[in-house]
Amino acid sequence: MPSKIEVKPVNNPADLETAFAIRNEVFVIGQNCPADLERANEEESHHFLVTVDGEPAGASRWRKTADGYKLERFAVLSKFRGFGVGQALVKAVLADLPTDDNYVYLNSQTPAVGLYERFGFEKVGPEFEEAGMMHYKMVKKK
Repeated sequence: MPSKIEVKPVNNPADLETAFAIRNEVFVIGQNCPADLERANEEESHHFLVTVDGEPAGASRWRKTADGYKLERFAVLSKFRGFGVGQALVKAVLADLPTDDNYVYLNSQTPAVGLYERFGFEKVGPEFEEAGMMHYKMVKKK
């Protein structure tokens, strides 16, 4: 059982590479997501890294789009799942959004819908396929 979960914004190249490595393991290797799709839109994104007892455990990002603020790439290494790491990431990313966050959304893999519902997101529209996995678009209620 982890004793300390810490989420921080990525502000140096080493942490960014660690975040990319985690996402590569979870999405590209673990879920067969195409690497070019997984790494799209990096330059305009705000990245996060989560550690558990000092060990890298997960990553995520958000970015401003034409529609609003999009939360993306929530990845937790398998050995850290079930300990609240994903919840800590969602909470930190939401807290980091600018105050004009009038529209916040994400595309959730179907098994993760419940995680985002705990933070006030609602499914909108039908289930759809993206990168070989089923997703729902979810929007945060105000």
